[in-house]
Amino acid sequence: MARGKFFVFEGGEGCGKTTQAKLLFEWLKKTGHDVLLTKEPGGDEGICRDIREILLNKNYSGRFSERTELFLFEADRAQHVDFTIMPALESGKIVISDRYEASTFAYQCGGRGISCGEFSRLNEFATKGLKPDFIFWLDINPIIGLRRNMDAKKRDRLEMEDVAFHCRVRQGFIDYFDSLVNFNTWEHLSGRLSVKELHKEVLEIIKHFV
Repeated sequence: MARGKFFVFEGGEGCGKTTQAKLLFEWLKKTGHDVLLTKEPGGDEGICRDIREILLNKNYSGRFSERTELFLFEADRAQHVDFTIMPALESGKIVISDRYEASTFAYQCGGRGISCGEFSRLNEFATKGLKPDFIFWLDINPIIGLRRNMDAKKRDRLEMEDVAFHCRVRQGFIDYFDSLVNFNTWEHLSGRLSVKELHKEVLEIIKHFV
């Protein structure tokens, strides 16, 4: 059986990636594809879910060391790859993930100041070298994205970080896509577009793969 395709949606808070991941999932299902929609952190209903609850718990604000946060994100990823993503790909499914390694680089290296080398060594171990077939990077001004989340009453531990942190995260995404991935495996999309316009752009790209 041919290996399935692995697509990832990345971006800062309020960029619209979760909505676009769901829309693509629904479109692929309607067009007859076997597809799995998942997310990070929390990509299974057991260990990953529990790690997500720790990572996003507002009661732990200011209590995480940068290394602990990185280790937990990568522990979630190792479990996610081994028990969710790889089994689905090996069975021929298309996998769509809401976040993957670019987010960890952006938030931990850009936002927290973890070195690229420390991230890369741990992430390579967690992923076993698994890379997405294509990444949709939805980019948005952090002030606009955070305002969207506040309007939607979304305020987890990371969303509660200040604007300066989220500006560093955005620069982290820029650095990641500038230097750590092949130019033909990702696309930069504007999170300011309407949901309908973004979905149309996503479909124009995905039709080259499925």
